[in-house]
Amino acid sequence: MNTANNKRRRESRKKIEETFMELIQVQELPQITVSEICKRTGLNRTTFYSNYTDIYDLADSVRVILENNVADMYQEEIAVGFNSNDYLRLFRHIYENQMFYKTYIKLGYTHEYQILKYDTKQAKEHFDNRFIKYHCEFFRAGITRIIEIWLSGDCKETPEEMEEIIRSEYRGRV
Repeated sequence: MNTANNKRRRESRKKIEETFMELIQVQELPQITVSEICKRTGLNRTTFYSNYTDIYDLADSVRVILENNVADMYQEEIAVGFNSNDYLRLFRHIYENQMFYKTYIKLGYTHEYQILKYDTKQAKEHFDNRFIKYHCEFFRAGITRIIEIWLSGDCKETPEEMEEIIRSEYRGRV
């Protein structure tokens, strides 16, 4: 029986997603075909289409997985409305899941979605409640670009060094 969470289905999805993430690093999304993914994974098209509507649905599925993983990391803080500014946790997650993040960036999701939510309450305290939307965008764009540069260099710096970079850039504010 092909239930939504059986082991075989999970393994098929994982193979498809991993192959997709490899391909997206060297091709543009419209160039990737279901046939190519099936050939590389050894799965048939029926298996692909029983899991995804098309390549775009697959790309969106990868996005959702990553965003859910990040949200899960900070779930306790989100629930109580507290921001620990624990960037080390984020950088460790990026380091351990580089292909996911590279895919997320390659697909342009950093411009549409926010992995990190800016703490506007904290910004109001630090900036006297002035120009908050600008501070939010400056932070989001800055940390996104730092992550992009780190990933493009294959994460040569340690997560601890990356946290140090963020802390030094935002000294007194994080």
